Amino acid sequence: MAASEPAAVTLRGVTKTYGEGETLTLALRGVDLDVRAGEITFLVGPSGCGKTTAITAIAGMLTPDSGEISVFGHDIRAMSQRDLTRFRGETTGFIFQQFNLLPALTAAENASVPLLIAGRPAGEATKAAAALLEILDLGAHINKLPSQLSGGQQQRVAIARALVHKPRLVLCDEPTASLDATAGLGVMRMLREVALAPDRAVIVVTHDDRIFPYADRIAHMADGRILGVDTNIPKEVA
Repeated sequence: MAASEPAAVTLRGVTKTYGEGETLTLALRGVDLDVRAGEITFLVGPSGCGKTTAITAIAGMLTPDSGEISVFGHDIRAMSQRDLTRFRGETTGFIFQQFNLLPALTAAENASVPLLIAGRPAGEATKAAAALLEILDLGAHINKLPSQLSGGQQQRVAIARALVHKPRLVLCDEPTASLDATAGLGVMRMLREVALAPDRAVIVVTHDDRIFPYADRIAHMADGRILGVDTNIPKEVA
């Protein structure tokens, strides 16, 4: 991205607190961050440092106490809830750490949900989801319920759901946490391909240092703040 081009995602002075009095928790303490299109940005740091809170705020799924958040030039804090919901559905894919699959739907049906929300016909949406699941080596499992899948297989269904509508922004909360090394690196290769599109960006929250070589930038967090951003990252992948 040229220096004159705006960042895909910009945070300025973002704060978030939970609770009050003796239970007050300062989750974000003035976070400043720029995420570039065509890149993967990692957020790393100890548990409880604010990583998941940050990406949830970027997704518009929680409201910060103060600060500015811009996603592809749109001030999401200025949007109405209705506009924000529509914008998120069109723009963002979210890979949750806990999968959040619907237990009564098959793998293909779960993965097709973003397309159904966008108004695509059910048959067309399920076909597109099944094709993506095939790429993720789940072709033999597209008609199985989540209870019939392993944790790693459920994670790949969740990844397919996040990518099926070709979002410009992909937010990932520990996307390799339930995967072995081979499967985890395979997921990162797919996310890498997604991120290389010049109008897309990927943000990954992770503790998994095996996948660090897939990052273009690694933002280090502690105590609700960004401490620094590394760009000199070895690219050798074991």
